[in-house]
Amino acid sequence: MATRRSSKSRKDQPTMHDVARVAGVSQMTVSRVMRGAGYISRNVREQVNNAAREIGYVHNRLAGGIAAYDNPLVGVVVPTLQNRVFTEVLSGISDTLSTAGLRPVFGVSEYTQEAEEELVFDLLSWRPRGLILAGLEHSEAVRRIVEQTGVRVAEIMDIDGEPMSACFGVSHTEAGRDMASHLLERGYRSFGYVASQAGHDLRATKRFEAFATCIREGGGQLIAQRTSTEASSMVVGRHLTQDILTQPDRPDAIYYANDDLAAGGLMHCMSEGLDVPGEVAIAGFNGLGFLSALPLKITTTQTPRYEIGVAAATWISAPPEAQTEKLTDKLETKLHIGETT
Repeated sequence: MATRRSSKSRKDQPTMHDVARVAGVSQMTVSRVMRGAGYISRNVREQVNNAAREIGYVHNRLAGGIAAYDNPLVGVVVPTLQNRVFTEVLSGISDTLSTAGLRPVFGVSEYTQEAEEELVFDLLSWRPRGLILAGLEHSEAVRRIVEQTGVRVAEIMDIDGEPMSACFGVSHTEAGRDMASHLLERGYRSFGYVASQAGHDLRATKRFEAFATCIREGGGQLIAQRTSTEASSMVVGRHLTQDILTQPDRPDAIYYANDDLAAGGLMHCMSEGLDVPGEVAIAGFNGLGFLSALPLKITTTQTPRYEIGVAAATWISAPPEAQTEKLTDKLETKLHIGETT
């Protein structure tokens, strides 16, 4: 049975005095570090910030010392703004929060937990109504500060795991398995995989792992993998597809971490006169709108991006007594079979 979530009382939360004790410095030094006032050596600054993270202390930047996480701001941290996916999610969040008289404040982590951690601590210093974070994987420091402050947190885009409080998204494991099953049913047996972000997109990794497992269980082989360190784009997809298809052992089908990469793969094949799907099949993920402008309809998995943003923002906007712990809100994906498989 779901239970009501209770925030920690003010007296239970760490103070500057606690930070000073753990860091081995004066409370005045802690205050100067938190306010960015005066010169503080880099070592001392790191010492104080590390101590704050260790015990879950968040500085209050608001004049008047508002203690409760109950102002109109909602902190939102997404991994990138270079992918159309997150602009649609943010639209759903912004539209929904505005109807509740709330305002989002955005930060971009670029797919690193370290950057997300810094953003979360900074956002919490403004005492937001709540936080919306992408994914279910976060640093221990982030989990500790969420527990310590009792701030409301909605995790988005993923439901394959245990949420801190509530998560709103799709099952990437199911999406990967569904695409693998489709390609196996079409008779493909040798596969390639193309990704970006140096593999830091953990949701793409979940899809791929499920995809690869299903392929092996179905008698297929994964014979080529390429992952760029760059952000996802059609250019990256085109270059990595060229690399795979110029190898002696060429796959029958290529699964791409998202539609940007898949579209680049299609452009390479068309420029080289390769028959899609006769010589190589192509499949993506997300079901982005721009695919309708391409010469061939790419097979992909449609995700409810705007709806995910709406669901998370609706939960954040609700009164605390309406928010239950360990809520998992699964939104459905849909396999769109196009002309590339």
